Amino acid sequence: MDPRIQSILNAFGQESSTISDSKQLQELRIKYLGKKGEFAKQMQNLRDLPPDEKRVFGQSVNKAKEECSQVLEGLEVKIYREEQKKQFAKEKIDITRPGRRKGVGRSHPLSSMIGEMSDVLIHMGFSIQTGPEMESDYYNYGGLNYPPDHPARDMQDTFYLDKDTQLRSHCTSIQQRMMENHKPPIRVAVLGKCYRNETVSSRSHVLFHQCDGLYIAEKVSFADLLSTLKELYSRIFQKEVMIRTRASYFPFVEPGMEVDIGCLACEQKGCMLCKQSGWLEVCGAGMVHPEVLAQGGLDPDRYSGFAWGGGVERVFMLRNGIGDIRSFLNNDMRFLEQFR
Repeated sequence: MDPRIQSILNAFGQESSTISDSKQLQELRIKYLGKKGEFAKQMQNLRDLPPDEKRVFGQSVNKAKEECSQVLEGLEVKIYREEQKKQFAKEKIDITRPGRRKGVGRSHPLSSMIGEMSDVLIHMGFSIQTGPEMESDYYNYGGLNYPPDHPARDMQDTFYLDKDTQLRSHCTSIQQRMMENHKPPIRVAVLGKCYRNETVSSRSHVLFHQCDGLYIAEKVSFADLLSTLKELYSRIFQKEVMIRTRASYFPFVEPGMEVDIGCLACEQKGCMLCKQSGWLEVCGAGMVHPEVLAQGGLDPDRYSGFAWGGGVERVFMLRNGIGDIRSFLNNDMRFLEQFR
């Protein structure tokens, strides 16, 4: 055999003896038998040889390639079996061992609270409605008796998307849509996300959930509002609650008020939860402003109504003694798994 070919065979033998995996095997195959491999380079030397030597040299190259191919095939079978054995050992399953129980997903505490409050409102005769979270300035403010330069707009700390589009700052934005598309009596509630550009703290967040209610019919009175709120929060807290009102201002109601319930933790004796006052604030409310009724196409001399809006997180925190609203969005499983 030509010394040059024998030298290549010797080098191949040494390298093949150290092969331990399929990747190295493929690299060795390419190095010697590939289109640009060692034997392909030797075949290029044929054009420089005399005619009587070309046949002998070519036969030597082909014989050497055949020997290398046989060695590689043997290595391929051996390595495949070894790697398969390792893979089987890695994936081996002991069928006698007990199975692992997979965790089942659960609703977020706020989703459960929204569902519970929705059930209460449905049983009280309210229909649950939805509205867009990206709202026009008219539905979020203009139709609710907010003039363009009204300072109450600053109170909401609105996220503006453009001049006339914003993320809704309260679920009250559904009111004009309801009056435009439904005739009284209107008895609806909306529970959903709201957004305000506020400083995140233990008591406020840029994202929160609100429960807003609206009732419009003939001869709706302030007494109807008070009795509805008392019944609503008594059902939510699963015990009869005392309520009180404090005068407050909202452009879309007149008169407007803040609503408190008697502290459930201390039974109005004074504690850290109620800051020794005996009362806990739960929502804002009032009688629907006549201008809002007129904007919705209803005759304020014929129809009257009431509305309220309160935080879902607020109710959940009061009911479970939670002191930080940020806990709901921190994705701490230790916190979330407490409320299954």
